[in-house]
Amino acid sequence: MKNSRRFLKKRSVKAGMPPGSLVHIGETHAEAVSIDLIGYDADTFEELRFQTVDDCLLHLERPGITWVDVEGVHDVEIIRHLGERFSLHPLVLEDIVNTVQRPKIEDYGAYLFIVLRMLKPTGGGEFSSEQLSMILGPSYLFTFQEGIQGDVFDTVRERLRNGKGKARGMGADYLAYALIDAVVDSYFSVLEDLGERIVNLEEELTLAPDPTTLHEINNIKKEIIFLRKAVWPLREAVSFLERGDSDLLSSSTRLYFRDVYDHTVQVIDTVETYRDLLSGMLDLYLSSISNRINEIMKFLTVIGTIFMPLTFLVGVYGMNFKHMPELEWHNGYFLLWGLMIGISILMIIYFRRKRWL
Repeated sequence: MKNSRRFLKKRSVKAGMPPGSLVHIGETHAEAVSIDLIGYDADTFEELRFQTVDDCLLHLERPGITWVDVEGVHDVEIIRHLGERFSLHPLVLEDIVNTVQRPKIEDYGAYLFIVLRMLKPTGGGEFSSEQLSMILGPSYLFTFQEGIQGDVFDTVRERLRNGKGKARGMGADYLAYALIDAVVDSYFSVLEDLGERIVNLEEELTLAPDPTTLHEINNIKKEIIFLRKAVWPLREAVSFLERGDSDLLSSSTRLYFRDVYDHTVQVIDTVETYRDLLSGMLDLYLSSISNRINEIMKFLTVIGTIFMPLTFLVGVYGMNFKHMPELEWHNGYFLLWGLMIGISILMIIYFRRKRWL
């Protein structure tokens, strides 16, 4: 991202408040909260959009699988209303509106609460980041996004609309897998863009490093650290889903979560590789700058050394003594110039043989 400050969100506003206090922490990306509902089974499909939670609740009592996607978590009353309707724990609601959560999974028996970071490339090697909270129940799935325009679920929605793949014939746990898989796949897109930026930086380092190169290295390093903090905890959460420790996860879906786990490990390996590359590039930049300074100092030292005897001769013959010897020589001026030029040539030849020039 262009400004690394956007990675930082203050959570000190909640200092001293009791657990379960609903206080939105983060940026408000959407003016109004939108609620999308997708209901389906093997034979039917419907897709609706609501502006109020009351209208949405009227359509929740339906057969099949229900996916409710809430865009924007700054309106805490909507989150509170949904929590009361589905008997969600106050700590779950608190974590939904607090968008600085560490990726995790919590088992509340009747439902699973999952938190992860959703990244989306925005072009030019930049990417947007928002917290994605998921509540997985027996026949429903709630997702809560911060409200940044767009997400990475378009392919999942399209498969549900067209009835392609296994999604329409599977349970809510498979839908959760599909969404998590889409999030992890988006990490690869972000890493590809970062990889191109790193390659361009390597070329700059070998040709002509400058302070802007160092600034870019530091920016990418911050983004890699942010990615590392987002992916490492996600590995633990996906591992829980792969083991199938909850009754909400079917044995057939566990195989798919194993695939997501493998992808997560690949993302971690790539992040660690980029991290090592950036550390090496920083050392290479400092070495390049140090070598350039050494070359400049060597050149100035050689020039100063050449002019030292010349300065001595000029100083000697610049003294104003009446009876100074050699003043009456007819060709003294030309002999002095010849002597100085000869000394300079001999010193240059000597420096070249020593490979100082």
